[in-house]
Amino acid sequence: MSAGETLFDVAIIGAGINGAGIARDAAGRGLSVVILDAGDVGGATSSASTKLIHGGLRYLEFFAFGLVRKALAEREVLLDIAPHISWPQPFVLPHAAGMRPVWQLRLATLLYDHLARRVVVPGSERIDLRATRAGRALKPDYRTAFRYWDGWVDDARLVVENLKDAAARGALVLPRTTVSRADRRDGQWQLICGDGRRLAARQLVNAAGPWAGEVAQRVMGLNDAPQLKLVQGSHIVTRRVHLGRDAFMLQQPDGRIIFVLPYERDFSLIGTTETDVQAPGAASVTDGEVEYLLAAANRYLVRPLTAEDVVHRFAGVRPLVLEPGKGDRETSRDYHLVSHAGLDALSVVGGKITTYRVLAEDVLRRISPKSKPWTASAPLPGGAFERLPGEHGQAGFKRWLDQLQAREHHYDPAIIRRLAHTIGADAEQLLAGGLGHNLGGVFEAELDYFRRREWAQTSGDVLWRRTKLGLHLDSAAQAEVARWFGETPSDLKDIPAGHRFARPGLG
Repeated sequence: MSAGETLFDVAIIGAGINGAGIARDAAGRGLSVVILDAGDVGGATSSASTKLIHGGLRYLEFFAFGLVRKALAEREVLLDIAPHISWPQPFVLPHAAGMRPVWQLRLATLLYDHLARRVVVPGSERIDLRATRAGRALKPDYRTAFRYWDGWVDDARLVVENLKDAAARGALVLPRTTVSRADRRDGQWQLICGDGRRLAARQLVNAAGPWAGEVAQRVMGLNDAPQLKLVQGSHIVTRRVHLGRDAFMLQQPDGRIIFVLPYERDFSLIGTTETDVQAPGAASVTDGEVEYLLAAANRYLVRPLTAEDVVHRFAGVRPLVLEPGKGDRETSRDYHLVSHAGLDALSVVGGKITTYRVLAEDVLRRISPKSKPWTASAPLPGGAFERLPGEHGQAGFKRWLDQLQAREHHYDPAIIRRLAHTIGADAEQLLAGGLGHNLGGVFEAELDYFRRREWAQTSGDVLWRRTKLGLHLDSAAQAEVARWFGETPSDLKDIPAGHRFARPGLG
């Protein structure tokens, strides 16, 4: 280590949800942490998911009971510690002739109910679609369904919240900072960054998601790089297909399922596909995938969707552990930690948003075995409002939001709700200080907050990750946001910056 160079306990390459969770956990255990990403935090897979906190009902078909049980237990934890950006979500699973029989669907939902303890998530039930609001959106052929519950989360904000807590506990967060080389010398890792910065760390964690193999091989110079199977999951956002709270889980003749979720109040989110890709940077929603998702939804919807109903599309790449002989549906979604023997380094492979926190605990169990886990009961920053004794985060958030609206009654309640469901507890200070100039649906004080507190550097960071206002603001307002960040209107492309892929840690 050269004179004046800071030595960190842990350096993390990749600021997606896994890297962010590890950084938060490590910083909270008193370790000095630096986390780097070549792009925006959460700028790749972790902002392009289906936004679910779920055990994975369909994984029961492949007997992945351990993964489902672990994820279901985490579902309750995340709903508690991040109640401002998550909530219980009901799903309607219709029975379709010629597909899985009614008894199999009922058995699966009952097993799902009992694999883990439920606190705020209700149990499943059989419903008659002819007598429910959800049934109005579906063709009359579908009569029997099962309603079960999982959770919804704003994936990109979950990343930001973890990093805000990590930073508050002393971690150094360096977005848009490439790692050109990481060398092991004199018992330390020496990191050379693309901007000329040099860092040193006792331990190195490769959490680069789809780029994990490339980071291990090209940046870290290792021969035991993890073998990954890269699968693109594409999504489309359409006009809202129905006004109810329910989402739909829709079986398809090819054995797959798709989700149709209420999204951003005015829209529906439909996904996802599973298409093999050769490189993470190659992710792009194809017209064929859009056609597949529309046809899959229209198999059930009474009012068909057309291509003109699609207002947005995005794709994420899942880094799955390579399992020879298994197809995409059968390949495990569980995570693996690959230790690089004798080098104080490991690579994180695979995983789900739902299990990011237990993944982080597993990492810390390896790199700091004498420290104690703490994150299961510690609210994320936006959820750190006063709670009554024994109060669950979901109930506490509703009570806090009611009080905030009563106290700030001079504001439009819709603005208060939007801020509360975005930055949570910090909305109190933002509202009290005044929001400033309205740029057509977003306020200057918000933009300043995202830049100062959440590492936002471009309009795309705000419009598609810190918020989803890119779906709501017209072109003039988006241009105003671009100008606020010193961009020109031409910087706003047809494909939002929030859904292009940067390479975590790579130059």
